[in-house]
Amino acid sequence: MSAIALSCITFICISGGVLLGMFLRNTLAEHHLSTDAKDVVRLGTGLIGTIAALVLGLLIASAKSSYDTQSTEIKQMTANIVLLDNLLGQYGPETGATRKLLRRGTAILADRMWRENSSDAAKAAPFQASDASEAFYAKLQELSPQNDSQRSLQARAIQVSTDIAQTRLLLFAQTDSSIPMPFLVVLIFWLTIIFASFSLFARPNAIVIGSLLIFALSAAGAIYLILELGQPFAGLMQISSAPLRNALAPLGS
Repeated sequence: MSAIALSCITFICISGGVLLGMFLRNTLAEHHLSTDAKDVVRLGTGLIGTIAALVLGLLIASAKSSYDTQSTEIKQMTANIVLLDNLLGQYGPETGATRKLLRRGTAILADRMWRENSSDAAKAAPFQASDASEAFYAKLQELSPQNDSQRSLQARAIQVSTDIAQTRLLLFAQTDSSIPMPFLVVLIFWLTIIFASFSLFARPNAIVIGSLLIFALSAAGAIYLILELGQPFAGLMQISSAPLRNALAPLGS
């Protein structure tokens, strides 16, 4: 389910909690809404509210950290690809075919990364290296250095290509970073209880109802933010593929 759909469900549930509180206020006998009952409910919702606030804060921080990590890994991979091409260019003209394979493999890499991270079916599929990538690594190993300089450049190129492969596999392993559904259900239930308690003891008027709906929208927005940050290769907040795609221009030149 998409982030916007889940955040809308969250808003509906919380708004339902507000309406439930108003309904109970109008239907319960007056002694059920005594000062003692109000104190007990406030203490309970205070505890749940504190837990929910901590959980929301930790989830936002964790999702933002994961988003930033994957964005940094994309930039590092881009830098390594450009470095690898430069090393091959310094090696000599005999690496022309290898550099063309690197260009083709990078284009396929960019397409696959954003495609396989944007659908659940692609995330569940096992990892497979592209034919272009395998051909590139084979060509790199087949280079026959003629002097110490070329041997050093080949060794450095192999190391950089290994770093790129490791980063690629790490990004593949991080594809499923979504919040478990049972956890999300419990969090939404907590928020619904909290908002129900708000409207249970407050006399409804335009200011109260409007404020509660705005607060509910804010809470749903926090859920949306967490879910969006948890899928950095899709949605409105997806990591831009421009750095990786723009690195293709100088390859093979």
